[in-house]
Amino acid sequence: MSGISTSLSALWQQQIVLLSSSYSLDEMASMLMNPLRSCPPVNAAWAVQYATRSLSTSVHLHAQVQTKSKKTLAKPGVKNIVLVDGVRTPFLTSGTTYADLMPHDLARAALQGLLHRTSLPKDAVDYVIYGTVIQEVKTSNVAREASLGAGFSDKIPCHTVTMACISSNVAMTTGAGMIAAGQCDAIVAGGVEFMSDVPIRHSRKMRKTMLALNRAKTLGQRLSLIGSIRMAHLTPELPAVAEFSTAETMGHSADRLAAAFGVSRLEQDEFALRSHTLAKQAQDSGLLSDVISFKVPGRDMVSKDNGIRPSSMEQLAKLKPAFIKPHGTVTAANSSFLTDGASAVLIMSEEKALAMGYKPKAYLRDFVYVSQDPKDQLLLGPTYGTPKVLERAGLTMNDIDVFEFHEAFAGQIMANLKAMDSDWFAQTYMGRKTKVGTPPMEKFNLWGGSLSLGHPFGATGCRLVTTVAHRLQKEGGQYGLVAACAAGGQGHAMVIEAYPQ
Repeated sequence: MSGISTSLSALWQQQIVLLSSSYSLDEMASMLMNPLRSCPPVNAAWAVQYATRSLSTSVHLHAQVQTKSKKTLAKPGVKNIVLVDGVRTPFLTSGTTYADLMPHDLARAALQGLLHRTSLPKDAVDYVIYGTVIQEVKTSNVAREASLGAGFSDKIPCHTVTMACISSNVAMTTGAGMIAAGQCDAIVAGGVEFMSDVPIRHSRKMRKTMLALNRAKTLGQRLSLIGSIRMAHLTPELPAVAEFSTAETMGHSADRLAAAFGVSRLEQDEFALRSHTLAKQAQDSGLLSDVISFKVPGRDMVSKDNGIRPSSMEQLAKLKPAFIKPHGTVTAANSSFLTDGASAVLIMSEEKALAMGYKPKAYLRDFVYVSQDPKDQLLLGPTYGTPKVLERAGLTMNDIDVFEFHEAFAGQIMANLKAMDSDWFAQTYMGRKTKVGTPPMEKFNLWGGSLSLGHPFGATGCRLVTTVAHRLQKEGGQYGLVAACAAGGQGHAMVIEAYPQ
């Protein structure tokens, strides 16, 4: 666990240094309690039992889900859209083996891996869409640069989208919409994030001076501008990790959310340990088949994620709060870590896939995007998205065989589970008569999650969808549910149906 207490702490420190606002304990208490003052008390014994029960799911890693005969979600007159396959590079802790690359290098590797995995002709794709969050200015349309680098035809249009941690979800659903509209039959969607080398700008005053220098016509004008430069001009601007609308970091918000729902440090550490333990078992068992090997130029071949570090509760308990000090509960170990990685999926109309001889893995069915208060409900996207997508699909929680939720923070996951299990929250904030209900932990994130596998912001969505497809095949289920939160108080949920075997 020393890896978590050192490398992860160091990486999170990069974010902590950038914290743009802080609050007194009195202010924190006010912000926490005002919106949730009438929330019913949390049963601490239930919370510990719940988290402990979740740890026991490792014994079900290879268990077959007992499925009933269920209807298909195909709709008359609506094209069936299928996931043919999906791959990703190994997700690596930022600042490690990928440190000398650029984002398009990782995206290109994912695309080449998808071509190799599917034997897809390079001119058979109608469109390429990629998601990313922190863009490299030299390759702002990273989809196009990666596509050309991977050898796709230069006749294939490409564009890049961004929606925080659900950027590759947007890439996939945008592609699905183009197929449904009849504009395309084959789409490659994906995402990439590269946190090892983020763009760092000069201060605004320095930028203005440099632009003015570029326009200066005489030596005197240039010398005057150079003489106006002060030490303060040289202070760099680092990429903001705080919400623009609230000036609060996501880690700070996660800590407040955990406190508001009564999520203890113990619960968070137990869930983080569960994630790492299940990820390690899945990795050792060869279940993470979406991971491709990648020969990093000038370095060794990389074949597996390097952030999976099972530990013990005793070691986790030694870590100090990362955001709200000294009384916070969010630490480096129960938070997702800064990650480099890329993913890619091939989605097609079912008719096109079968015509090309493919055996699809899954159907992409209904999906929704949601948005709520970015201050006090920043990370509750799964709570709001889950019931909406189930209603669109005509399903209930009991119909879902596989759940894959994005794990931004252990506290965020536990807060969502408690919100979903609360009639009061459903009635007060969601306009619902009854609670959403919680996913059974024996179906929930059984191959690890973002806490352990890593979270390249723009790439995680494709990993979630591909994992659901693979788990449905492995466990014999029919329906899977993906849900994720995102910066700005937004979220996404999608229902996936297994392709008949």
